[in-house]
Amino acid sequence: MTHHSQKPAQLWASLGVCVALGSASAGCDGNEEPLAYVGEERSGGKTTVDDASMHAFTFAARNMSFERRQRFVVGNSFFNKNWVQAPASTEARDGLGPTFNARSCSTCHLRDGRGRPPFEGEPFIGLLLRLSTFGTDGEVVPVPGYGDQLQPSSIDGVPAEGRPTVRYTEVSGRFADGEAYRLRRPMYTIEEPSFGPLDPSVMVSPRVAPAMIGLGLLAAISEREILARQDIDDVDGDGISGRANWVWHVQGDALALGRFGWKANQPTVRQQCAGAFVGDMGITSTIFPEENCPEGQVECGQAQDGGSPELSPALLDDISFYASTLAVPARRDVGDPEVLAGRELFGEIGCAACHTPRYVTAENADLVETRAQLIWPYTDLLLHDMGDGLADLRPDGLADGHEWRTPPLWGIGLVATVNGHTNFLHDGRARSLLEAAIWHGGEAAVAREALLLLDAAERRSLVIFMESL
Repeated sequence: MTHHSQKPAQLWASLGVCVALGSASAGCDGNEEPLAYVGEERSGGKTTVDDASMHAFTFAARNMSFERRQRFVVGNSFFNKNWVQAPASTEARDGLGPTFNARSCSTCHLRDGRGRPPFEGEPFIGLLLRLSTFGTDGEVVPVPGYGDQLQPSSIDGVPAEGRPTVRYTEVSGRFADGEAYRLRRPMYTIEEPSFGPLDPSVMVSPRVAPAMIGLGLLAAISEREILARQDIDDVDGDGISGRANWVWHVQGDALALGRFGWKANQPTVRQQCAGAFVGDMGITSTIFPEENCPEGQVECGQAQDGGSPELSPALLDDISFYASTLAVPARRDVGDPEVLAGRELFGEIGCAACHTPRYVTAENADLVETRAQLIWPYTDLLLHDMGDGLADLRPDGLADGHEWRTPPLWGIGLVATVNGHTNFLHDGRARSLLEAAIWHGGEAAVAREALLLLDAAERRSLVIFMESL
């Protein structure tokens, strides 16, 4: 880990990135283009797609062979199709529910992109509520009668669990130059609960659906490289103590490094997909074979299922392959002076200490498309304490109620184009990238304070750089 007081060249060089600043350079050869920046426009290495349209997140890895594309097409088809209530003539995709959040993967991940909170009066689509409480011996357990995720929809004859709502209170502040900013703090409630009142102690954690791009590349980063970035006890004293989340790998029957999800609570893309199927759509698999019917939900338990499992292993493999091989879009305007100035500030104020810019993926990665690729995801895949402002107070594996996984930033500048909004952070509370940065606290407090000291032109450059990712 590096210290925020380092100069930009020192910071980037310590992260293995060459920076040329005027006549001085760190890790560069002569006066050539900074070596570690060569190829930075290809965020996903050879998998990168050159597209900045509303479909930018929907393409297969560009280095995928023609023979393997058919599998991608099959996975894409089932990712987008609605599942239906059993029994149905469409046996390959019946078994929806009995309770659920969405009817298809793409309901939440529209065009393989990012969800958002609902506008006033809208149903919750693309945002779910995780639930938990504490058991008698202090362990975290599902909520009696409701389980570990609110299901606001249901099939015929089965009660939905409740109706989620969100309202916001305003938080205001000023940058050092006097310009005001406004944030919004969400408050979630569950109205019309069907299975008894929810105790005020129930922990509720909103999670928006993240973009699907680059998952296979993140899986291809070597475990050793991720763990090398931990500094659990903050030995170097820089205030940053990222740590891994170790979670249960069902098929491996052992603990494994968590990489996926807002709290890194899933170890593989396949298990993440299976978890979403059962948690969001009520579709069982060999990984998660039990219907989501908590004790007390009689009609749920009596509903007809779509077979056992409802999602076949072969189809789960195809969908996981699809999710693992969605291409990352190329960077835009990488040579623009404001983008370059923002890139320098990103390192200078400390953002790159957690949003690690680049990796080279493992040569023995499972998917041939992801092997030995120079990639630029801007994440360390570790948990970090983000302070009281973003805390959900809900533990998840080793992650405590203040910790979140550093989200990758690649593609973030295209969310407005792909999904028509600029809502960021785990619950979509931030209405811009700048608001998202201001919400950072905890281990990112020093970087946040440095951000607040930037003048208007510097803030603009920083945002323009992030929008180029």
